Amino acid sequence: MNYRKHLILSGSTINQALIQLDKLSIDAILFIVDDKDKLLGALTDGDIRRGLINSISMDQSVDIIIQKYPRFIRRGETDIAKLIEYREGNFRIVPVLDENDQIVNIINFRLIKSYLPIDVVIMAGGRGQRLGPLTNNTPKPMLKIGNTPIIEHNITRLSSFGIKEFWISINYLGEQIEEYFGNGNGRNINISYIRENIPLGTIGSISRIEKFHHDYVLISNADILTNLDYEHFFLEFTLKQADFAVVAIPYQVTIPFGVMETSEGNNISNFKEKPTYSYFSNGGIYLMKKDVLKFLPKDTHYNATDLIESLIAKKKKVIAYSLEGYWLDIGNPEDFEKAKKDITRIKF
Repeated sequence: MNYRKHLILSGSTINQALIQLDKLSIDAILFIVDDKDKLLGALTDGDIRRGLINSISMDQSVDIIIQKYPRFIRRGETDIAKLIEYREGNFRIVPVLDENDQIVNIINFRLIKSYLPIDVVIMAGGRGQRLGPLTNNTPKPMLKIGNTPIIEHNITRLSSFGIKEFWISINYLGEQIEEYFGNGNGRNINISYIRENIPLGTIGSISRIEKFHHDYVLISNADILTNLDYEHFFLEFTLKQADFAVVAIPYQVTIPFGVMETSEGNNISNFKEKPTYSYFSNGGIYLMKKDVLKFLPKDTHYNATDLIESLIAKKKKVIAYSLEGYWLDIGNPEDFEKAKKDITRIKF
């Protein structure tokens, strides 16, 4: 979305504002700014109607009828309670300000779900050997589920939560991914690339990123299909004051026999007929404070599990986030076929 269509310069006439509001249709709200885009107020067609009732003429300045204290969000704000309050209060369009009160973006809740202060790194460098020959000439993240590459499903969902800063770690046939997405401008996001000359594991390539834009970083495998609620994930992370979080996938194992529980001396203390046990598996999606990435070795093969073990040893708070929604790791032909069927009936 081009947020600048919601901006109008201080001193513009009410007639000019009315023409601009008409072009915005159902998103009709303007934000009055100075020549440096500093927010001065807001204006709706209701404000214009009230002005006309009070004998204001169409050639007068919009400044005399604006709402001088509009609601806004501060860029990079980590407490998103205000954001949720605005959304639930049916304030559909909210400006985002930098530290100088200049508008740098517009949140439109008709188009996005949230506005999370997160950078995203998508790991897309794998060979996908188990999916051969499908991946002989196509990188696994670019295999299509429906009419859309797997990785694009992920980027679209993440950007629907207002996330704009993306890195994609590429290796095998990575030029196809880079050519497809470019710098992300056509999707109203920013995409940079990390190029692995040699495999650096499931997280090692991130050590090559010199500067993140936010204090929180989400890392995701590119070959996952999920409808994870990223806002809820972020809220749980901050509520529990975690340093690192792993999306955990519930996994049940049923023992096809009766199981005996024994005590010392092989005395049977209990007997369960074909019990089912619940475990959690690693979902390949991680959320972390930016600061923990300083523990990554530079340009070294390193897995996410290595980092987790290191953080636990350093007494950092590492938590599991149990996913209640849909999740599928597309690692083999059977899962690929399942994903193509599921995409038609699962709400993403």
